[in-house]
Amino acid sequence: MKQEFSKSWNNSKKPSKQRKFRANAPLHTKSKFLSTHLIKELREKHGKRSVRVKKGDKVKVLRGTHRGKTGKVEKVSVKLTKVYVTGIDTIKKDGAKALYPLNPTNLMITELDLSDNKRKEKMTKK
Repeated sequence: MKQEFSKSWNNSKKPSKQRKFRANAPLHTKSKFLSTHLIKELREKHGKRSVRVKKGDKVKVLRGTHRGKTGKVEKVSVKLTKVYVTGIDTIKKDGAKALYPLNPTNLMITELDLSDNKRKEKMTKK
C-alpha cells in the first residue's frame, strides 16, 4: 500500500524510511534526485559541482558493470529516477537489445547540452 508523501519528514537513519521517502516522493522532488556530478573542467568553468542530467548530455559511467563506458543520454525517467544512455544496453531473452537503466548517482557529466536557452542562462549565471 502506497502511503501519502510526508512534507514534514526531515530525516531518518533507517534505510527503510529513506527508501520509502524516495519511492513516495512527488515528481518535482524526484527530479532533484537526478542530479549528477560534473567533470573537473566543467566544474571550474561553470562554478557548479552538480547539475540535473538531461537528454543530450554526454556522460561517463563510474560504477557498476558498465564502468568506464561513455555515451549520450537518450532518455531520462523522472518517475523511476533512471537514466538511459546510448551504447549501454542489455540483451533480452528473445535476443532483442534494450536500453539499460542507470542510477544518475553512478554517472558523471563530461559534456553539457546547452541548446536549451533556459539551461544555458542558468549555467552562465553565478
